[in-house]
Amino acid sequence: MVEVNVPAKINLWLEVIAKRADGYHELSTLMLPVGICDTLALEAWEGDGIHLDCDHPGIPVNEGNLAWRAAAAFFHAAGVAGGVRIQITKRIPVAAGLGGGSADAAGVLLALNRIYGSILTGHCLAALARTLGADVPFFLYQRPALATGVGEQLNLVEGIPDYPLVLVKPPLEVSTRWVYQSLKLTRGASRIRLRTLLARPWRLHELMENDLESVTLAEYPVLGQIKRWLIEKGAIGALMSGSGPTVFGVFRRSSEAEQVGVQAEDRWPLCWVAVVRAKTCTKLRADQG
Repeated sequence: MVEVNVPAKINLWLEVIAKRADGYHELSTLMLPVGICDTLALEAWEGDGIHLDCDHPGIPVNEGNLAWRAAAAFFHAAGVAGGVRIQITKRIPVAAGLGGGSADAAGVLLALNRIYGSILTGHCLAALARTLGADVPFFLYQRPALATGVGEQLNLVEGIPDYPLVLVKPPLEVSTRWVYQSLKLTRGASRIRLRTLLARPWRLHELMENDLESVTLAEYPVLGQIKRWLIEKGAIGALMSGSGPTVFGVFRRSSEAEQVGVQAEDRWPLCWVAVVRAKTCTKLRADQG
């Protein structure tokens, strides 16, 4: 049996540049893995077929699950005959803008490749991940990355602090398709520069923008209320992740984030709340910023 942990992500910024002829959108977004993970346990077996179980009652355990489709795609690409049992323990909230489904798909690819002795190269694994979803390749690397194109072109980034974060998700479900279909494009070109962040990693109010907020916050005003509340509580920046509805606040110190996390549970009792750090693989700790 192979067990892997796959982290959630946040978008420190998300620019929607243009709509493509194929209906997808050109993006520029900085994605950071964060310290809340799903756990996947995979075991190969002699029989055919994919058997998927999940401890979350609302998650499909058939081809409607991206993790199931990732296993099927791996077996086809690798030319392997056999089957696998997959057990998913969910900690990343579902439909939260945190990439949980894509993370699970990437975790399946990583685990199966380990089980079968790295039968696919890293390049092949990334290409396979792109067929499953634009942000699935990001979760193969689990490192900060600037994503462009439709989100599949990755530039891995070093030198970002492991920011302490407070995540707040209201009990809402937001359709990503609806958000993009409702978006009025006005940007036309990227205005946020990675070098600006690396030069001034704590001046986040200059960088934290999410073009999708223009749609989601208008429909769900509570998200704007949570953003303002996090700023009032000392966050140096607050933003919706992806198409929502999770909102996160960035803090300078873990102690501050932990205090605000406790307060958030009281202020927003119907919301899921988590206090985590960005997983940046660097020695630049936030408490020293």
